[in-house]
Parts: sequence; structure tokens; C-alpha cells
Amino acid sequence: MQFDARAAKLLAPGAHIIMDDYPGLRLKATAASRAWVYRYKSPLDGKMRQIKLGDWPAVSVAAAIVKWESLKLQRDDGRDPSVEKRAERHQAKAEVVEKRVASREEKYTVARLCNDYLVGHIQRNRKPKGATEIGRMFEKMLGDFGTQPAATVTRAAAFTFLEQFLDIPVQGANIRAELGAAWDYALDAGRLPESSANWWRLVMRGRFRSKGKTIAGENIGTAKRVLSDQELAILIPWMPHFSRMMEDVITLYLWTGTRGAEIVAMRVEEISEEADGLWWTIPKSKTKNARHENAADHRVPLVGRAEAVVRRRIEKVGKDFLFPARGTAGHTQQKVIQETVYMHQPYCKVRAENYRVRLTVSHWSPHDLRRTTRTLLAVIGCPEEIAEAIVGHMKPGIVGVYNRHNYDKERRVWLTRLDAHLEGLAKVQRTAPVVEAAAAG
Repeated sequence: MQFDARAAKLLAPGAHIIMDDYPGLRLKATAASRAWVYRYKSPLDGKMRQIKLGDWPAVSVAAAIVKWESLKLQRDDGRDPSVEKRAERHQAKAEVVEKRVASREEKYTVARLCNDYLVGHIQRNRKPKGATEIGRMFEKMLGDFGTQPAATVTRAAAFTFLEQFLDIPVQGANIRAELGAAWDYALDAGRLPESSANWWRLVMRGRFRSKGKTIAGENIGTAKRVLSDQELAILIPWMPHFSRMMEDVITLYLWTGTRGAEIVAMRVEEISEEADGLWWTIPKSKTKNARHENAADHRVPLVGRAEAVVRRRIEKVGKDFLFPARGTAGHTQQKVIQETVYMHQPYCKVRAENYRVRLTVSHWSPHDLRRTTRTLLAVIGCPEEIAEAIVGHMKPGIVGVYNRHNYDKERRVWLTRLDAHLEGLAKVQRTAPVVEAAAAG
């Protein structure tokens, strides 16, 4: 039949006009439009399908016939126009998605990945000081590598990046570990393709080996320093040459075995008078074990010189911190203790023109005193589990889950014996302190 434009306009929704001279070509009406459709039997599976050619009158009769002829030729060649159009549409969508993903991955740099890890994990799960150090490490060590798209980092690229830190093995091991954790975080969050490999877990394993500290141009190796009885017999009588605050902190290191960060942050409200004597209860949140579910507050009996130090400082400060920082509402920082000890070492050349009393027991740091206390507990016969409880180490594995005994009574017994041992050493003075004169000129 001849196409009648007036009939097409009057076509009711759901009705259609068949073009007899063009098999399968028809004009279908809906409430909103009139559309040309090619209806045919698929040569692939024999099912009836249809494909839209365009809306009338935008697509004229002649234009519809041209499109119909092209599609009919495809069908006659054994192809299914509808299936092919659908495949083309899916391919186009896939290409758009692929370009979008590629663009997003290109913008998601190593530096941005590390920042997401820092904000989303580190700052939520580590103490502020540690989080600040991780952020500083990323900022300082990533350099131009941070601008590289994270998804394109290859094994060779990861190896080359880490290789530059072989001469600073401690920092190299740290950046390797944190990048491995950052990649895991990004993969878990879906910010990297699931097919991305975490090369940081695989390359340079075991290659970062510390050569130990170098002091005054001499490499002293990686051995952990423990002061001997002979050295303690010299150091303890020497300690009054420190300032009173320094002497008190060093005393608490030796008489309690606690960590320096815990000592300098000690508060008046953490001290309690109990039936068996004075106790210092360090809240779990302030300990190194804070992130462990099974950890508890750390209980420290204050015996001998430790008790005397704490009582005197409470009387002096009245409230808040026992070791307040000058000019602030906070406490003295642990690094102040470390720097002060270093300043008194005989090999220290910082401000060499200033007079100061030099240590007669050298090559030690405040943390070595904690290790020394733990060793002394073993020397005087303290059982392993009690000694570990005294220094605040968590019980390992399944023992830590089921053995909930706090060893309070045993802690006081063995720290009392440690006090006696240290006081015995303190009575033996071997060397007078040395005062270094100001540098000439």
C-alpha cells in the first residue's frame, strides 16, 4: 500500500501500518511517537525480532526504505541486525567505562593512595605521633614517584624505587612495609583494580639489613645495649649531676622498667595508695599495647627510689602531669630525655663550647635502661612471665587469651628485690664525674 501521511497522523497508539512492498517494514504508533520498525525472523535462531529505524516524520518514508534495504541485506546474508546492534551498543558502553576507569586510575596516584591510607587507617589506628611520622615519611621519601598512577606500578618500578634506600636500611624497610599496607588498603577499598599486584610484599624481601649505629665515627653494630652491674655502680651515683627532672626520669626507668613515653606522661590521678603500698596504673590507651583487644591497664608497684620520686613530684606539682613541660599545659617530651642524655655523652660535639659534666658510662640511651632492668630481673631469678608482666609485654598467643592473672603481688615482690639489688650497686662508687672545659677559641 502507498504511505498515507494523514493516516499515519491519525494512527491510534498500539496500531501500525504495514508497508506491503517492503516485507517487515512498518510504522508503529505509541502515545508519544510514530516509529519505523523492521520486523523479521532471525536467521540465527528463527526467533522474531525487530529493530527501530527512527521516528517519523524525522525519518521520511524514503529514508526508512533505505535503512530497511540495508538491514534486509544483512539478514539475507545470515546476520541478525538486532543482535549486532545490541553488541555494538554493549561494546560502546564498555569502551566508555574503560576510558572512565583508565582516567580515574591515571588520576589515582601513588601519593593519593598513600594519603588515603594515612587518613583512612593510620590516623584512626595509631597514636598521633606515629601517624605524623608516617605522613612525614611519605612526604619526604616518595618524591617524583608519588606522581605515578598507582595502578601502573610494575614490579621493576617498585624494585627500582626501593633500591635507592639500601644505604638507609631502617627507613627503607619502613617505607616498604607501609607501602605494602597502603596497597592492601587500596585494594580492599576498591580503589585499585582487583588484578593489581601488591609488589611491595614481594620485592626486596630481606634486603634491608641495618648495619647498626655509628657513634663518633665508629660503627658499634646492631647489638642491643645492656648496662653491666659495674656500669650501674658508676652511673647511679653519677645521676645527681643531671637536672632533678632528668635524674627522676632515669630513676623511674631503672626502678620500674616502664617505657619512656609512659614515664614522662605520668599523671597524679594515675597514682593510688593501696593496702600494700603505692601503685601507678597506666591506662591501656597510653600503653604500646593499646591496639590489642586483650590488653589491659599496666599496673606498676612503686618501690624504693621510684616511690620517693613519685611522692616528691606529686607534692611539687599537685595535679596533672608529674613532669610538666615548661611554658605549656602538656608534659615533657620523651625526646627531651634522649637529647639530654646525648648532650652529656663524652663524644657529643653539640654546643661543645658549653661547660657540662660528661657521663663516665657512655654509649647508652634511655631505652637501654629499660632493657637493662628486664635483664636484671632475669639475673636475680625473676620468673619469665612475671618479668614480662613488669615491663608491660603482652602474653604471647593463646596464653594471653586464657591466662588473665595480673601478677600484682608478684610484681611488688620482684621489684622490691630489684630495688635491693640496685641499691647494693649504688653503694659502690668507682669513678668521679668528669667536667669538660669550654673549647678554646
